[in-house]
Amino acid sequence: MSNQSISFKGLRLLVVDDDPDTRTLLTFLFELDGAEIVTAASVDEALEIMSVFKPDILISDIYLPGEDGYSLLLKIRNLEAKRGRKIPAIALTASALDEDRNHALLVGYDIYRCKPIDLEELASVVASLTGLEQYV
Repeated sequence: MSNQSISFKGLRLLVVDDDPDTRTLLTFLFELDGAEIVTAASVDEALEIMSVFKPDILISDIYLPGEDGYSLLLKIRNLEAKRGRKIPAIALTASALDEDRNHALLVGYDIYRCKPIDLEELASVVASLTGLEQYV
């Protein structure tokens, strides 16, 4: 990603995925472009992190151990309603089922993408959802 002209300097991302390779890859790539990344492997861990880390965007898998990514986003949206702040959310999952896509969008994910994801496309979606200028 760093060969393109998107800068994520100062952007705060929360990545929730039970796959350590996905967390590592996204952390490495977004940090190269200046973002601050915090990762979680479960809903409980993500909610605990959100109590102290205020992300600008959420990237979450749907199928997590225990509670799923749908539950995570519903809990986040409930918290946000009390705080008056809504962060953009991307569902990034291995499922290409239409019912999963529809459910994700219904619970409040802004974007639904299937793995494996094109990293430049993901960077462009993150920039768009967070209002970053693409050409810095």
